[in-house]
Amino acid sequence: MPDISVIIPTWNRAGLLQSALENLRQQTLSPAEIVVVDNGSVDETAEVAARFGSQHIALERNFGFAAAVNAGISAAGHEWILILNNDVELQPDWIERAIEAASQEGAQFIAGKILKAHAPERLDGTWDLVTRSGCAWRCGWNALDGPAWSVRLPIAIAPMTATLFHRTVFERVGLLDARYESYYEDVDFGLRCALAGLAGVYEPRAVSRHLGSATLSSGARMTYFVSRNQVLLAAKFQLTQLSRRAVWLGQASALLPSIRSGHLLAALKGKRDGIGMAKRLAAEQVDRTRLQAILERNENELRSFQEKLGFDLSWKLYFGLAGR
Repeated sequence: MPDISVIIPTWNRAGLLQSALENLRQQTLSPAEIVVVDNGSVDETAEVAARFGSQHIALERNFGFAAAVNAGISAAGHEWILILNNDVELQPDWIERAIEAASQEGAQFIAGKILKAHAPERLDGTWDLVTRSGCAWRCGWNALDGPAWSVRLPIAIAPMTATLFHRTVFERVGLLDARYESYYEDVDFGLRCALAGLAGVYEPRAVSRHLGSATLSSGARMTYFVSRNQVLLAAKFQLTQLSRRAVWLGQASALLPSIRSGHLLAALKGKRDGIGMAKRLAAEQVDRTRLQAILERNENELRSFQEKLGFDLSWKLYFGLAGR
């Protein structure tokens, strides 16, 4: 069986880290190494990592999820790399199921079915879909689990909540873009994978449960990063060249959830700061025709799911106004 490195980025949540490390000990296919990347914690994170025999990389401050993952990838020494949030509980056969799917499908990355820890009858995530606006949707989020989500499928973009990557993916595409800090760095990375023609698989038998935003616990702070990084993604890939209307309508529609959650001010600050950062951002040099085809394919799939599940207001507004 192939050797696997597990990377766990963490920040001031020693209890969550301990649970994650205990969980990894229960895997039917044990990882060869575990790399804990500590984003400047001041709690017992280092002691917990040492107690479990994990490699501990201490960063001087919290540089964000993307930088922590990059440090872990650089330190990892094995063929497969599992990127794992510290608030995820894997079923005991998760790694075994993921490796099996990779072998059978010839896939270069594998995402599993992620359930909500406090409502395991509902999905927390599966794979990601991104639109011409630069805004993405975690496919099936909050939908009831069922047969529709229990079929192995090819995917283009995998969330880094819990995803297994072959090392050659990073050799081909590069590391995560640390400018995102936290949130949307995996959407950016997945879009780069899709542009490079790398194939992924959704394996529903690889099941996990996710607490969700347990490390970056402030709803306002999470909203800020998501809102800012939606702008960064659109700017980096110059999506206004594909459809200025789609970008502006999508970015505006994406503010609606922040109104419902009471974090509109944080979302607006995120958009403002994203625009400021975008002015200094070098554009990604990509095949524009290929990019447009990928995004249109994603949009069609997202629309189809929304029609089946019942449209979220933000997506209803986007599809109603942005057109094709």
